Amino acid sequence: MQSSLVKNNKRHMILALLFLGWCLSYLDRMAMNVGIVQIAKDFNLSPSVMGVVLSSFFAGYALMQVPGGWLADKFGSRKVIVVAILFWSMFTVFTGMAWSLMSMIIIRFMFGLGEGGYPAASSKAIADVFPKEERPSAQTTMMSSNSLGGVIAPLIATPLLVLIGWQKLFIVIGVVGIFVAALLWYYLKPENMKVDSSEKETLAKTSFNDLMKIPIVWQLSIMWFGMSTLIWGLIAWMPPYLVAERGLDLLSMGMLTSIPALTGAIGVIVGGKLVQSYLSGKEKYLAIVSSILAILFLYLIFNAPSVTLVISFQSLCTIFHGLVFATIFALPHKVFSKNIIGSAIGVINLGGMIGAFLAPMVMGFLIEKFNGSYTSAFVYLIICAVFTIIAAAGLNLKKGLTFKDPMVISSGKQT
Repeated sequence: MQSSLVKNNKRHMILALLFLGWCLSYLDRMAMNVGIVQIAKDFNLSPSVMGVVLSSFFAGYALMQVPGGWLADKFGSRKVIVVAILFWSMFTVFTGMAWSLMSMIIIRFMFGLGEGGYPAASSKAIADVFPKEERPSAQTTMMSSNSLGGVIAPLIATPLLVLIGWQKLFIVIGVVGIFVAALLWYYLKPENMKVDSSEKETLAKTSFNDLMKIPIVWQLSIMWFGMSTLIWGLIAWMPPYLVAERGLDLLSMGMLTSIPALTGAIGVIVGGKLVQSYLSGKEKYLAIVSSILAILFLYLIFNAPSVTLVISFQSLCTIFHGLVFATIFALPHKVFSKNIIGSAIGVINLGGMIGAFLAPMVMGFLIEKFNGSYTSAFVYLIICAVFTIIAAAGLNLKKGLTFKDPMVISSGKQT
């Protein structure tokens, strides 16, 4: 009993640290999205060039998704997680030292490469540490950090940005990352990641080519493309939109953008509980309905007559985005065995990061082409989000579970 309690405590500590790692990565990203207004002034950037700067991170981030998953499956999550955090923290510091537009773009690209190994590796760590039945809940708890990081980041980054400037802000965040990496190296020790002997799960080796033949991998990837485009388009361009179109000052903008992030975190946590219990087996319907409602409130955002309604509609949009997000990242733990979960998450997240890469750049181009109007940029987000509905409608979990090796098999039967 005592041994079981200690093991549970270690699991929860590891989950908390993985959560902290995600919050840190989100703080780094949000610092750029909050700071881009001041950076644009310092470097005299046009909207389209601002979009390139914001997208440069996602170019590196997207490229590392599949290799990061493969490396985590092959060499273990501990090494990939720690190297990823150290690498991206180093380039976070370098961001504060950027001396030109080109140096900023290169540094942000390298920063994205470093951070790109973390999503799949942290999901692999969940599979390494938690019993199969607890993994979907642990995964969605960890991933709620994305939205919660959006709550914390503006509250931390905006005052620091005003107080010490964007250069020193990135240096401070980078130094914090080194301490987080050290904590994860200590707690992700092999003895804390032993497979529970009571868990009967096949760990047969599965090739990457076999993984690519499973329809649900591509469907979830497309779903995440649509929702990632929506959320990262909003995250990237809502700060400039609120300042330029709605007349807010920098500090007020930072405080208000934390509200939709909080509702997004609630959506992810609630979505994880629904997928785990009440709507287990009905995930596609949750994803379809939630995607439709997210698109509806996205449309209402740029037609809202007041700032209050803009933030209200954005908050509702992020709630339903969170429900879809939880579905996308909980399902792999219900479908795949732990020996390929890193690669599966890597492929799925690649789809999302392609959307995240394109969104800031395409929106910046559209805003500039239409003389500063944001309407066409928001329409682009709506069109991409429709792909989530189409892909979700094609989900067939029963069909997906007929593929042999890569699926989770318990007690001699496929789940």
